[in-house]
Amino acid sequence: MIDYEKMLSKTVCDIKPSGIRKFFDILSEMDDVISLTVGQPDFITPWHIREAAIESLEKGKTYYTSNAGMTELREEISKYMKRRFDLSYSSRDEILVTVGGSEAIDVAMRAILEPGDEVILPVPSFVCYEPIATMLGAKVVHINTKLENKFKITPEELKSAITPKTKLLILPFPNNPTGAILTGEELKELAKILRDTNIAVLSDEIYAELTYGKRHVSIASLEGMRERTIIASGFSKAYAMTGWRLGYICAPRELVSQMHKIHQYAIMCAPTMSQFAATEALKNGDEDIEMMRAEYNRRRVFILEGLRKIGIECFEPEGAFYIYPNIAPFGLSSEEFCERLLYEYRCAIVPGTAFGESGEGFARISYAYSVKHLSQALEKIEEFVKSLKNKA
Repeated sequence: MIDYEKMLSKTVCDIKPSGIRKFFDILSEMDDVISLTVGQPDFITPWHIREAAIESLEKGKTYYTSNAGMTELREEISKYMKRRFDLSYSSRDEILVTVGGSEAIDVAMRAILEPGDEVILPVPSFVCYEPIATMLGAKVVHINTKLENKFKITPEELKSAITPKTKLLILPFPNNPTGAILTGEELKELAKILRDTNIAVLSDEIYAELTYGKRHVSIASLEGMRERTIIASGFSKAYAMTGWRLGYICAPRELVSQMHKIHQYAIMCAPTMSQFAATEALKNGDEDIEMMRAEYNRRRVFILEGLRKIGIECFEPEGAFYIYPNIAPFGLSSEEFCERLLYEYRCAIVPGTAFGESGEGFARISYAYSVKHLSQALEKIEEFVKSLKNKA
């Protein structure tokens, strides 16, 4: 008999499965549920982007590309970063095309971290950062962002989290699950603290195109920050291309050259069909971005007003497509609240604790759904909240 406990990595075995996936597993076994759980656009990838992929297949372009990605695609990413965010990256050796933003995050952390290093992570945040750091033997130092600070990381919090072992700061803004952003002025204050250190910054900018009222500012655009910043991004959110699995890294060549080696040995290259589609998205997709952002903004206002009318306190999200209501006043844990809403009223939202312990007392609602769908969910949530108030 094989002893799997001895065979398997203890580090991997000790990592808990995603709290989001745990909740999705419950949801998958139920019928007639109104779900606000999925963090992906409900739009279909625009036709001109799909058409570019179809054409590549019809012409038999099914070969490997360069490890770093097609030259034309990297050139278009370079133009896009300059056009949209005033950032300059060489398409030759400062851009790496990856299999989704997820691989971009993974290779960036693997290129930087060693056992014993410390990673500063604002929480709540997306679920992948901490497990990756743990598998690399690094220690994660949490900064618990607060509602009263609009879920932003403050200079004081950053300064107090830094130790001689700090190697990496992760900036997951616009944030999933809170919808918080960091403005240019706020980033400048963080940059003052980082500028005289040897700390790298991993800026996850997958939601950079989805901000409302203020344009996204990358910390890489600030004095002294480009040289230490790795931008991880992709096409999933801005262009409704989640299933195409295509992302990219922009960083100084000294960093990209090492990440390129990891990508080269682990992946080879991103899917060729997806690269042709992404090239078309960058060339002719700016109007698609504006259309989808306007619709998300309409939904954002709708869900925010709806939840407040019900009597649920909500921070107004300024980015991404999530809202993060405060459910603590109802006297249930986040998991209890969401499970009861699901089982008793057939409406699904995600417990805040799926994004870390600091998410207790909150839940994540995705508004990447139609207004009709959101309206139906609000009715269910209102019924549940009324039942809780009546029992109080």
